[in-house]
Amino acid sequence: MTGDPRRSVPRTDAVLAEPPVAAAVARLGRDLVKTAVQAAQQRVRDGGLAAADVVPAVLAALPGTASSLRPVLNATGVLVHTNLGRAPLSAAAVDAVVAASGTTDVELDLGTGRRGLRGEGALTALLDAVPAAGAALVVNNCAAALALVATALGGELVIARGELVEIGDGFRIPDLLASTGARLREVGTTNRVSVADYTDALGPDTGAVLKVHPSNFVVRGFTRAAEVAELAPALAGTGVPLVADVGSGLLRPHPLLPDEPDLQTTLAAGADLALCSGDKLLGGPQAGIVLGRADLVQRLRRHPLYRALRVDKTTLAALEATLRGPLPPVRRMLDADPAELRARAGQVAAALQAAGVPATVVDSTARVGGGGAPEFELPSVAVALDVRFAEPLRLGARPVVGYVDDDRTLLDLRSLAPADDADLVRAVEEVARRWT
Repeated sequence: MTGDPRRSVPRTDAVLAEPPVAAAVARLGRDLVKTAVQAAQQRVRDGGLAAADVVPAVLAALPGTASSLRPVLNATGVLVHTNLGRAPLSAAAVDAVVAASGTTDVELDLGTGRRGLRGEGALTALLDAVPAAGAALVVNNCAAALALVATALGGELVIARGELVEIGDGFRIPDLLASTGARLREVGTTNRVSVADYTDALGPDTGAVLKVHPSNFVVRGFTRAAEVAELAPALAGTGVPLVADVGSGLLRPHPLLPDEPDLQTTLAAGADLALCSGDKLLGGPQAGIVLGRADLVQRLRRHPLYRALRVDKTTLAALEATLRGPLPPVRRMLDADPAELRARAGQVAAALQAAGVPATVVDSTARVGGGGAPEFELPSVAVALDVRFAEPLRLGARPVVGYVDDDRTLLDLRSLAPADDADLVRAVEEVARRWT
């Protein structure tokens, strides 16, 4: 058995006791690190790894955190990419999450020592950002907000046929609403609906008139929609609330997105409640935001379903920091200057060329994503590589997700933070080194 590699396999306890491995155990937990040790030991038995290299192999195999989620460089040109976690949090929001991760005063009034309003800071920040709102509520996503409204207001919901949309992954608004026990009263046709269609449908069982922004598609041609500003006066005096799901979470109008509804304008136009997502154009954590009439918001807050849908302290902290802090990454991406994008792309391409990687700067088209502004195209700039780069970049130690256009891999810089450009260069160089 002389020379048998199995004789040289280091003991598990000895490897775990090595200072860098022990530090990893303290950071990641014993079970995860032990699994990496056992995998390295097996490689030694198989003859594919020298015993002296076990510790480096273990450390190389360990993830950065105890979570299986991995940071990804988003070079797709889609600013709010659902598959990549939608809006990246700002540094201020990340700091707030860390600060809130311990024991916090999320539902305690430190001045009186008594129970306080849950997440009061985040709710106040929302009201400061949207002055037309009388009160605010936060749940875990916009679909939850819609479900809570349908459940709490009850009865029959009047909604245009053209707004019975599918919101992604097979989830459909009418199915969501029906699951709450609400009855749907569909009005108008697929392409046209009038104010009279809504008012003619009102009855003693009407719980609300609901408008849903069809954010992920556009109907053109012979169309007609009844806007909030038209519906609100028509419903005045009926006692029927007007609820508008505006979708993407713009707080106020944005010059680049004139057709995207915003919360301030929607409420000022007469909506009784406005709903949106927190992790799209608002740029914060996943959340469903409800703004509007104080009596209706309180009705939602006191409904038993709210307890099942409310968010945790870290979400409230991230949301408040997004609203109070510097412009979040999604807004910086949206407002990026194409000339600055071109300068960044030139620097990235030059660094790659200096490393022997053929790279060119090309014009590209970015999109909002996340079901927002489906037809709106943002002029952007990308670095073009050989098509073979797409898969190995996605599978790299720091995954990079771009997209393939004809025979090229394009890495769009509008959806990537400037601070990540150096990591992008390193990831591409690492792939190129494997081929030399």
